[in-house]
Amino acid sequence: MKKMIIASTSTIHGSGPLEYLLPKLSTFFKEIKTVLFIPYARPGGISYDEYTEKISVPFAKINIKVKGIHEFEKSKEAIQNAEAIFTGGGNTFELVNQLYKNDVLLTLKNSIKSGTLYLGTSAGSNICGISMMNTNDMPIVYPPSFKTMGLIPFNINAHYLDPIENSTHMGETRETRIKEYHVFNETSVLGLREGSWLEVNNNKIILQGELSARVFQQGKAPYEIESGVELAI
Repeated sequence: MKKMIIASTSTIHGSGPLEYLLPKLSTFFKEIKTVLFIPYARPGGISYDEYTEKISVPFAKINIKVKGIHEFEKSKEAIQNAEAIFTGGGNTFELVNQLYKNDVLLTLKNSIKSGTLYLGTSAGSNICGISMMNTNDMPIVYPPSFKTMGLIPFNINAHYLDPIENSTHMGETRETRIKEYHVFNETSVLGLREGSWLEVNNNKIILQGELSARVFQQGKAPYEIESGVELAI
């Protein structure tokens, strides 16, 4: 039975890493002593050790230790034996590339399906969908496939931004990019705003946080889902 928190971001403006999520995580991980951390996305190019150390700080506030997957000789066994797993944000292309390179994508998927608690933020949330094709990241590496875990029946656009009224910026909006995606692809996309997350209990998916989320489906007008509502996309 899947039990997941799929968050748009680890950090919201004016707070530290995971700070806004700690009240939820303290109950979600209440029986957990150690979380296995997957630092492959490397935000800003930081090392796995630096990233793991950074993430250890907020988890210490709820009395949970963090162990990086790179600290284990056998990555698959580390996932299979984990009490809980957290995949952090950064570059989704590199995250997916390393999951394939280390041959752990399917192992991760199966462990979550078997009930291992999972937290994903940003890139770590993008990999929960059908594919990583709605990431905002630069393609700094070329993963073997864009296919990801498919643990939810749609894709995530993390850090979703609404168009700014009267902006003089001439670049495409997120909504425009997703419309371009739907010219060639049928998979629905959820625009998940910062500070919002999905709480997944098996096949039940509920939007949480203070903000609504925006749903994009091929051939249909986008619409909003309010916080506290179960998604049926």
